[in-house]
Amino acid sequence: MDFKSPYIAFSAPSGAGKTTIVKQLAQRYAQTVISVSATTRPKRPFETDGVDYIFLSEEAFKEDIARGKFLEYEKVHGNYYGTLLETIEKFRKQGKVVLFDIDVNGALAVKRHYPEAILIFIKPPSTEELIRRLKGRKSETEASIQKRLERLEFEYARAGEFDYSIVNDDLAAAIAEVERLILKDKT
Repeated sequence: MDFKSPYIAFSAPSGAGKTTIVKQLAQRYAQTVISVSATTRPKRPFETDGVDYIFLSEEAFKEDIARGKFLEYEKVHGNYYGTLLETIEKFRKQGKVVLFDIDVNGALAVKRHYPEAILIFIKPPSTEELIRRLKGRKSETEASIQKRLERLEFEYARAGEFDYSIVNDDLAAAIAEVERLILKDKT
């Protein structure tokens, strides 16, 4: 299957389903790989270092910033997140299509660095549904949910700078729409 770009970045408010969509695409298409972001946030019990994230101390993260090792980075919800350039270069040398599961500013930085990148913003069907999904995770406190909701207006304002925007009210339909947008023979 041919992709329209070797770089495809997905952003969304937390709980919109972006990670689920990205993981489904990676399972369906062997030539894709999910970019593993570095973060300073604590590892959740079900996460694996180097697979879900590259977990770094804040000191190590800041040292890598100073060394220019990041394609992009940002402090979100009190923690640093970023994409290490060497990770992306390694994947591309392997001939992989890189799928980014990333915040809005990170996606826009990917587009600046790789103008051929496709940016897709995933929206939940409603704020109420978003809250339901976040509570359903059982990993979010009321305070963290509130932090995520406070960022919604900012995220939606930046969504207009993306190539495409998709509402994820039905996962299978959302994935089919993404495939139509990123695959050469699905247009």
